[in-house]
Amino acid sequence: MPQKRTAIITGATSGIGEATASLLAGHNFRLVLCGRRKDRLEKLRQGLSLKTEVTTLSFDVRDKGAVAAAFQSLDDGWRQADVLVNNAGNAHGLAPIQSGSVEDWDAMIDINVKGLLYVSHEVLPAMVKKNSGHIVNLGSIAGKEAYPNGNVYCASKFAVDALTKGMRMDLNAHGIKVTAIHPGLVETEFSLVRFKGDKGRADAVYQGYQPLRAEDIADMVLFALTRPPHVVVADLVVFPVAQASSTIVRKSL
Repeated sequence: MPQKRTAIITGATSGIGEATASLLAGHNFRLVLCGRRKDRLEKLRQGLSLKTEVTTLSFDVRDKGAVAAAFQSLDDGWRQADVLVNNAGNAHGLAPIQSGSVEDWDAMIDINVKGLLYVSHEVLPAMVKKNSGHIVNLGSIAGKEAYPNGNVYCASKFAVDALTKGMRMDLNAHGIKVTAIHPGLVETEFSLVRFKGDKGRADAVYQGYQPLRAEDIADMVLFALTRPPHVVVADLVVFPVAQASSTIVRKSL
């Protein structure tokens, strides 16, 4: 069997990150699982350790110092990552730009944009040194087409799209693959966070049609990571069948 590759996954304690961790654990990857919630990280580590080697790092991607300290705590064997899945991200609020919350804006920009950069800053030097690696950035259809009241969230995901393109150019000389995956409607904790715990409002987002599941996007991550060495899945948009765009979703009555 080929040697296991090391994959770092941010936002691993729920949704797409957790599903990706569970899938990669069974496909010849060892895992560095990153997240804020230590209890969830430990539970996930215990479960996946039955399949592969797992270590965890608990930090908030918004905290540059905490990100640096977490990665510096890894021994060399874990720091030499083959894969980075930049999955951590959130939406906060859904309001017109003129009545949006500055705190929500800060949270989205700090997590979705700066957090991705802080983690990448820690991981990329080792990939560049060995002239190999694969970055997978989780974007959103919101990074391809804006929608009403999405303003700053859309802007943050447009930034992820632009950063991914820039990474691909800058890292080309080092043989590092860079992939962006842009999901449409996926039923996770996403809407519960956006609506600040309002479960009724969050659940309504996914009613009347079959949304994507976190496992569907994990499948896309695994597909991208298992292409032949000369192939890179550069940019992938994934919708449920009922969705045609950011604003067009066919729902039953």
